[in-house]
Amino acid sequence: MKFEPKEDIKRIIVVCIAAVIMALNIKSFVRTGGLYPGGATGLALLIQRSGAMFFHVTLPYTVINVALNAVPVYIGFRYIGRKFTLYSCLMIVLTSVLTDILPGYVITYDTLLISIFGGLINGFVISLCLHMNATTGGTDFIAIFLSERKGIDSWNIVLGLNVLILAAAGVLFGWDKALYSIIFQYTSTQVLHMLYKKYQQETVFAVTNRAEAVCEAIAGTTHHGATIIEGQGAYEDRERKIVYSVVSSAESKKVIQAIKQADPHAFVNLMKTEQVAGKFYQKPNE
Repeated sequence: MKFEPKEDIKRIIVVCIAAVIMALNIKSFVRTGGLYPGGATGLALLIQRSGAMFFHVTLPYTVINVALNAVPVYIGFRYIGRKFTLYSCLMIVLTSVLTDILPGYVITYDTLLISIFGGLINGFVISLCLHMNATTGGTDFIAIFLSERKGIDSWNIVLGLNVLILAAAGVLFGWDKALYSIIFQYTSTQVLHMLYKKYQQETVFAVTNRAEAVCEAIAGTTHHGATIIEGQGAYEDRERKIVYSVVSSAESKKVIQAIKQADPHAFVNLMKTEQVAGKFYQKPNE
């Protein structure tokens, strides 16, 4: 586990900012709207409210959230990356403490607006953490574990798991808040898909006369291999080479730039890839 002072200080600052935003979102939107955002956060709020309503006990959010993240943190240390998990632990603990001590600011009482804008903020914070090679904890660890093991974008699977928490909230506290919480979670997931694309893939087709140079450019940029296919241009009736490869969506712009440097006249087509089976290189988390 190697530490780089400049990069790590930047990551710590960004994670701290993300924790403040997440805590304010919980206090100003989630709690005002009585929502359950899913994951460890939603489960912690569900336990808190159950304790207050049924047992008249006030449970600290920090204690519940840290306890719920024990197993996901173990998964992170064991299967994802130690440095990644350490920064995630900073995010989990700091968010939990700030949620307990920061005051809440009511911006609106409209539950639909709270669901949408709270979900937007939640998705932004999760994306911000992931770009800094950290996570907000809970089911995010599970999503990353599944994404790296199965080679798929598993955030929608986690959305399905969160529905179980929302169903429990609906049974205990009413279905209106649970249904609004689904809007919150769906909005958050869509923002995450838009801002964080590491586990999404795109297929690259490059028609070129410098196939070997294009393959080297793709490999040098992404560590992904490529396949050269024989082709023929219909317009000029001349032989062409087609380079085929699959890359991460987060790398697609760099790939196009590298291909254009290798062959300025190359014709490049990118298509969204639903699923990849076989060996696909993923940059390991630290």
